[in-house]
Amino acid sequence: MSVYLYLIPAYLLCLTVYNIYRSRQIKSQDDFMVAGRSLSLTKMVFTLVCTWIGSGTFIAGAEYASYAGWSAIWQPAGAFVGIAIIYFIAARIRTFGQYTVGDILEARYGKFARLFGAIALIIAFTTIVAYQFRAGGYILNVITDGGVSVEAGQAIAALFVIGFVTIGGMVAVAHTDLPNGIIIVSSCLLAVPFVVVAAGGWAHAAQVLPASHFEVFPGDFGKYPALKALAYFLSTLLLLLGVQSMYQKFYAAKSPAEAKKAVAIWIVGTILVETIVIAIAVYASAYNTANHMGWDGRALVLNAARYMVPEVGGTIGSLVGVLLLAAACAVVLSTGMNYLLSSSSNLIRDIYQGMINPNADPTKMVALQKVFIVVMGLVAFAMIFIPTYFKLNISVLQYSYFAYTMYGVSVTPALFAALTWKRATRQGGVASIVGGALATVLFEVIIPRIAPGVMEAANGLTGAAAMASNFGADPWGIPSIYPSAIISIGLLIVVSLMTPAPTAAELERLFPSAAKTA
Repeated sequence: MSVYLYLIPAYLLCLTVYNIYRSRQIKSQDDFMVAGRSLSLTKMVFTLVCTWIGSGTFIAGAEYASYAGWSAIWQPAGAFVGIAIIYFIAARIRTFGQYTVGDILEARYGKFARLFGAIALIIAFTTIVAYQFRAGGYILNVITDGGVSVEAGQAIAALFVIGFVTIGGMVAVAHTDLPNGIIIVSSCLLAVPFVVVAAGGWAHAAQVLPASHFEVFPGDFGKYPALKALAYFLSTLLLLLGVQSMYQKFYAAKSPAEAKKAVAIWIVGTILVETIVIAIAVYASAYNTANHMGWDGRALVLNAARYMVPEVGGTIGSLVGVLLLAAACAVVLSTGMNYLLSSSSNLIRDIYQGMINPNADPTKMVALQKVFIVVMGLVAFAMIFIPTYFKLNISVLQYSYFAYTMYGVSVTPALFAALTWKRATRQGGVASIVGGALATVLFEVIIPRIAPGVMEAANGLTGAAAMASNFGADPWGIPSIYPSAIISIGLLIVVSLMTPAPTAAELERLFPSAAKTA
């Protein structure tokens, strides 16, 4: 098997050379941030798949499945519903044709909404980039049989992600996502039958795994299992509805019609990959339990590729296993690149150009954004390096849940209302963004530290024991997304209804018919 592992660094080397070649096409800020608004339908589909499928699927999803079994489908299910909703507004987003979600927020709610939205987005997306680095460390550790430590691996992953985005921006991201997306989809489809056979067949998992792995709301989901399951569903749904990386891809499409078609195909690819990865994790968990392998839940999919697929597939299985490992590497690179480009776009577009230097020379913006990419990449690396240095427990699942909740409740309600609800006002939008962000920090960061006694988890764990557990600890047993979302959406509705309705001129950019009929 080790000889095939040379294919993975060879593939990364090919991507590097390709990115350097494609970067020669960058002539303007449009090229760097939205690939010159020229992406074809095929490239749109695969770059959307790579935007969403990341280490949250291959690492956090596996970790989730190790606790919850098939119920892990609750988390990606939010994306399935979210993509279906996005289908109906994708063309409008492309018609608006800007660079960041901040452009939409400012058009409806003013500059302060743009600023506060950018801050919340940068916090959430930098967290997402950080756990891509961590996932990269896990992957390199597994495929080298411990030859590369997780700590060294996450540094290598950071170097590749930062380097790729700095070289080519959206041109590098979108064109790299095409081969990466093909590898991700094909490897998952090819690998799952090998994993099922290695685990003893379809029925064997039920014989060796706990019964809770086959429940809709297993007891390990926390004090209130149904609330916890729906919390993961909602966090994913809200992130998907407002995720800026996706909006940037719509801006980069050749036309509104191409953007809408891409979404229709994207949902099929996402459902396939997310469901298959959970199946691989469940059967890898069954194999792990039956054979007393002692695998870390976060590495279930990686170990399935490393051991289970070659075990029953011989040479063909070895190649499929390497392809699945390459897919894991691809998702880390692609997702890290997408979210790093997005957060740097907010710095350059929403904060620097929007608030500090509105008349900045466009010819200098590409060079400046490259500096911001490096800075944001180093900040993301520090977010994972510091807890690593102090030997703190690091869960990709917990990182992803915080990031999803932060963005989902602070930005998405105001953003989605800006595109669909004409009665939303400037004051309501700003109140929603600020209130949602502060509520998330309160319930996810402050309360667990100042009042650990209120933390409750599954199996009766409370206080410090609940916080030390890997899964299910929430203030008073209630997932933070519920009070945070209620505060954000409540402020949006109540403040909007208490303040004067927007004028036709304010609605014109996103609702052209409103100005004509007013």
